Amino acid sequence: MRPIDLAREHGLSAQAIRNYEDAGILPPTERSETGYRRYTPLHAQALRAFLALRRGHGHQQAMEIMRATNQGDTESAYRLIDAAHVALLAERDTRTEVATSLGSLSTTMPIPVQGRPLTVGELARRLGVHPGTLRSWETEGILRPERNPATGYREYGPDCVRDAEIARQLRRGGYLLRQVARFIESLREAGGADALSAFLGSWQDRLATRSRNLLAGAAQLDAYLTLLDQTCVGESWRSRPTVG
Repeated sequence: MRPIDLAREHGLSAQAIRNYEDAGILPPTERSETGYRRYTPLHAQALRAFLALRRGHGHQQAMEIMRATNQGDTESAYRLIDAAHVALLAERDTRTEVATSLGSLSTTMPIPVQGRPLTVGELARRLGVHPGTLRSWETEGILRPERNPATGYREYGPDCVRDAEIARQLRRGGYLLRQVARFIESLREAGGADALSAFLGSWQDRLATRSRNLLAGAAQLDAYLTLLDQTCVGESWRSRPTVG
């Protein structure tokens, strides 16, 4: 099989195929008498595995998985795959946590405070908490008060008051400070409760897509490993040094 034929199957250039081999993504090729590289079904499956892995793991990690596999170091390849699943599970838990936090709030968001910013004492009385509680929330990143340029005192504007009221509600619901902080940060990034609800939906879609991509990559890698076991190829190339 010529590099151009292998490349056309995936919409790549022949040079890209050569680069992938040089990078250790593909196994080494034999050369014809005229010096041309000869690609086999094994190389074709290695390319399919890499491209599938890349969709779920990203280019760099997919390359490291293929390099490790081609060096016979399947333990390292498996560890890289396992780490991606662990990270995805952690992200899925965070998304679920934020969604649960949003669901536990009142259906209407707190009414923005009108007029001048509140002092720490005024906000503490509004919420029915100790001023030290507000300072601990600030340390956790839940609150971001401004400082009065003349006095240096903290000032809590409408957004900060809203965040404080949400934090009080979530804390009463038993949420840990780190959970409250993650929710507030997600709310800020989304731009409000309605935007956050839409964001959570798209986030769930992205997680589902990545899960499918990881599964598809694993299936193609498994097919490649099976083909490796069935192909009578010398083991020397599987222990060569990693190409930089």
